[in-house]
Amino acid sequence: MYATQKMLLLGSGELGKEVIIEAQRLGIETIAVDRYEGAPAMQVAHRSYVIDMLDRQALRDIVEREKPDLIVPEIEAIATAELEKLEEEGFRVIPTARAARLTMDREGIRRLAAETLGLPTAAYRFADDFGQFAEAAREMGFPCVVKPLMSSSGKGQSVCRSEDDLERCWTIAMEGGRVQQTRVIVEEFITFESEITLLTVRSASGTSFCAPIGHIQKDGDYIESWQPHEMSPIQLEEAERIAKTITDELGGAGIFGVELFLAPNNKVYFSEVSPRPHDTGLVTLVSQNLSEFALHVRAIFGYPIPEIENTSPGASRPLKAGEELANYRIDGIADALSVPRTQLRAFGKPVTKPGRRMAVALSAGDTVEEARIRAKKALDALSVQEI
Repeated sequence: MYATQKMLLLGSGELGKEVIIEAQRLGIETIAVDRYEGAPAMQVAHRSYVIDMLDRQALRDIVEREKPDLIVPEIEAIATAELEKLEEEGFRVIPTARAARLTMDREGIRRLAAETLGLPTAAYRFADDFGQFAEAAREMGFPCVVKPLMSSSGKGQSVCRSEDDLERCWTIAMEGGRVQQTRVIVEEFITFESEITLLTVRSASGTSFCAPIGHIQKDGDYIESWQPHEMSPIQLEEAERIAKTITDELGGAGIFGVELFLAPNNKVYFSEVSPRPHDTGLVTLVSQNLSEFALHVRAIFGYPIPEIENTSPGASRPLKAGEELANYRIDGIADALSVPRTQLRAFGKPVTKPGRRMAVALSAGDTVEEARIRAKKALDALSVQEI
């Protein structure tokens, strides 16, 4: 088989699927790993494995068997201590094993950003049980934001608005965490004007930025994103400063999804960072000359990054399942694709679960508003149906 290098992807969701497709376009051999059979990236990889990625020995066995040139984490729930050992033994982890460890849980990255780097963030407290959580929430004041230390796509997040909300928010955090632990972060509720993702690329060409991506969250998960998001020159400069500071500290190569709050008086607050492509960045499949996935692959394999161009305003709308189904289909594809300048990505996940992303509508337009209207129209045509 022709191959220039070998990439082992840890986590094989819809974002990983796009990464593998881009890697294969450059002749790279790809191996997809996840905790369940038939994950999206497995459907396009050269080979795949099903393991518990928190199992250190299982993870090591795969790495030693495949001997990849790059180990590329796509999710947080990985035995990062083992990744650090593997890196010490000469395996290359993207962007670095330390970055994977620090961003695996919200405590590591928040302490790094706020306490080590002095970046502006919401005030926060950590709690190990319900009693500590209730005390931290009262100290922070209502409303406050509650998050498990580790979760994917914002699962487990909620806004605690009063004493009456404490038990509900605690339950949401416990059920939404990727790893069974009771430690949570309680954050100050910031009154912000908008949320953005600033995709930041570290490569052999230096550090570069994509145009800001605006997005709307519901229940901790994104329901819409668009690019570009309008910002003042002062805010954009501060956003890029924050993004460069945190990504320089994490080091390595690849794309980072830096999440920021834009507040009144040109204030910008750091929220989170993912050392990999970001779900809100799916919009770049229709709005940039190179998508976030193409940029990630180029960066991690040491290829040059040209000027990143926002070729058209774009918007994305994910399709979410309403119930758990073992057999399903996505209806309305023809109607969705009849919307001008619209594309669809159906992820091919083996089963549905309530709130699980199953596809995404991607639309371009002459303006952001036109793109957003088209993406909504396309999404409204789609539905998940039992078969």
